[in-house]
Amino acid sequence: MSVRNNQDRVGVTNPDSDFPVMQDSEGDKFSFPTPTEFVELPSKGRFYPENHPLHNQEVVEIRYMTAKDEDTLTSQSLIKKGLVFDRLLQNILVDKTINPSELLVGDKSAILIASRITGYGSDYDVNIACPSCGINSTNLFDLEEILKINHGEDYDTNEAKLTQNGTYVVMLPLTKIAVEVKLIRGEDENNLLKSADKKKKLKLPETTLTDQFRSIVISVDNHRELSTINHVIDRMPAKDARYLRGVYTKINPRVELKGAFECENCDHVEEVDVPITVQFFWPKQ
Repeated sequence: MSVRNNQDRVGVTNPDSDFPVMQDSEGDKFSFPTPTEFVELPSKGRFYPENHPLHNQEVVEIRYMTAKDEDTLTSQSLIKKGLVFDRLLQNILVDKTINPSELLVGDKSAILIASRITGYGSDYDVNIACPSCGINSTNLFDLEEILKINHGEDYDTNEAKLTQNGTYVVMLPLTKIAVEVKLIRGEDENNLLKSADKKKKLKLPETTLTDQFRSIVISVDNHRELSTINHVIDRMPAKDARYLRGVYTKINPRVELKGAFECENCDHVEEVDVPITVQFFWPKQ
């Protein structure tokens, strides 16, 4: 994550402090210069179309969170609708032409983590179930220290072929079907969450894996008919499904939060994926 306060553009900062100072100006006695930050995008802007404001942009500028943004985070209406994070992004992105729902999920996560750090600091207390004894322990992590940007470039070219359209073609090892996949965006993620919530309310069986495949697969052997794609997904052998998941993880630009976990009960130590829980944006005071 790259941070820079733009003093020439947003106002004067106190030379002895990282925070902006209040300034008097005609007609506005209490004028706050707005500090901003440049956030590194895991995608490097590679997968946005030419007419998109983030096309080939490696960073995006956001402003620091404010008290008004906290109102957004606590809006029960936005939380119930699943729109709270999109609204926050809409507020803090300096370029208002960027639509949060069109952001790649990895880029969206990077911006949200950066906004959390600017708003509440990098210390993150979270409860984690011990992989050894199963007892919950509270661990403190430094988000800036454990944050890792993965640009999705560690795949073998034999595993996936990048197309001119910014999609990838993956050859399934068992069925030898060429599956074309796209990178998931915020809108796709929201639709997946809504679908899962709806099925839960209706007490329908969970179909998490196949639903994820339906969100990313756009063609099979160059066939783009939805009925054909669904037919292949529903009958995909487990070996091919596991392979597709593994390759997709490699090609998907993302942020990773991994830290050293130490159990308070059994003293077990292990590097774990740090979960994003309700404590992330609503830390204990």
